Amino acid sequence: MNFNGLRLLLFLFFCLPNLAAAGLAERVQEHRFANGLTLLVVERHDSPTLAAYITLRVGSVDETSENRGVAHLLEHMLFKGTKTLGTKDYRQEKPLLEAIEAAGAEYDRLRLAPQPNARRIAELEAQLQTLQEQRRQYDVPQEVAELYAKNGGVGYNAFTSKDLTSYVIELPANKLELWAAIESDRMSHSIFRDFYTERQVVMEERRRSYDTNPDGLLYENLLATAFTLHPYRHPIIGWMSDIDHLSLEKTRAFHDRYYVPANTVIALVGDIDFAAAKALVERYFGKIPAGMPTPPIVADEPEQRGEKRTAISFDAEPRVMIAYHKPTLPSREDYIFDLLNGLLGEGRTSRLYQTLVVKEQQAANISTFTAPGSRYANLFVISATPRAPHTSQEVETAIYREIKRLADEEVGAAELERVRNRLRVDFLRHLQKNSALAHMLTYYQTVAGDWRYLVRYDEELASISPAEIQAAARRYFTPENRTVITLARTGGGE
Repeated sequence: MNFNGLRLLLFLFFCLPNLAAAGLAERVQEHRFANGLTLLVVERHDSPTLAAYITLRVGSVDETSENRGVAHLLEHMLFKGTKTLGTKDYRQEKPLLEAIEAAGAEYDRLRLAPQPNARRIAELEAQLQTLQEQRRQYDVPQEVAELYAKNGGVGYNAFTSKDLTSYVIELPANKLELWAAIESDRMSHSIFRDFYTERQVVMEERRRSYDTNPDGLLYENLLATAFTLHPYRHPIIGWMSDIDHLSLEKTRAFHDRYYVPANTVIALVGDIDFAAAKALVERYFGKIPAGMPTPPIVADEPEQRGEKRTAISFDAEPRVMIAYHKPTLPSREDYIFDLLNGLLGEGRTSRLYQTLVVKEQQAANISTFTAPGSRYANLFVISATPRAPHTSQEVETAIYREIKRLADEEVGAAELERVRNRLRVDFLRHLQKNSALAHMLTYYQTVAGDWRYLVRYDEELASISPAEIQAAARRYFTPENRTVITLARTGGGE
């Protein structure tokens, strides 16, 4: 490559993030409908496809002790169809659905009573099974998924987090109206078929992912220990007793209250026209009542004033997790922690990986990340698995040594710029994909309150100095602000 070619490549690498951000600011078209629904559109006509994201500002953080686990269960239930999809004849099916709900409510009432009536419970269980089998004669399983697939849809999925719930699909651009018809129907007319069966499915998911999974168990205990008051302490899936107590009535009430336009952001990215998309969304979603915005969580986590430490016994290799409380976006310190994440534990060139995994070989793997959500103040987490014969205590001590370096010494300019460049490359990579851009737009509109957070991101990162990073390390990486969870093999040491 000649000198001029190299100079052009370097120019593009270092300048594209700012150019991309400026271009994004100009290309995102926005409309807020009368019922509170927000629509974000980016026209890209290079391929006759589109990505559609529907994100609702409701997640497990919005639950109470009466309905923990309901947001995740609803994610399952909203794949069960509507009054028109997923059924051969809703009019004939409806009496059976009502009978199932009545029998299920009575079954739960007696099952959870202080003195359960075993004979009556068994009768109701048999009745429920019979009714559910009768109802299944009207099933059209996976009709929505098959409808999307037959029309070229890919990536049909959903996910629930602490902060939000999203439903996603990629489609040929000429199938936008099909998407609008399906998703507006889902918002307005969902039918929670097989509720009692699906509740059992979620309970089994919990056993598999948390109760019998060392990583899930460790993470769950980390959150429950680090947070004393804030609902971030509870697992998204709910505790087992929470799931066991969820009723169809509670689930429907949560859906009807929060799965509404006032909490909804739609992003459409691809070969579409903004004016046509806006008219289509208005036609299908515009008449749905606004509903109630999710209220803010008022349970502020009290300041931690001393190290918290929990030890878990489990039949697995030892592990350790360390967490520090930190502010969330759009705080400037949240940007600093993005850089700290890159410096300490993101990738094979990070300090912790190079020191503990490569040089000293004390750890089999190590990583850092922010958890468990971003709508409220959260945690910076370091996760490590010791390499035998080294122990969790040795690895923990080595981690603190690397953290102290950040507090004692300013980060060098070259190292800091490498981290910034990695973040820029990731940012550009996401901008290139319709689905990733749609995801980012709905995420930041929902969590930060403004998708333009993306536009300002690189500029904010570029303005952070080594002195600010050092000050944040001194302020937050303290023993008093630390939570440590260790997992050791049952019946012995590490």
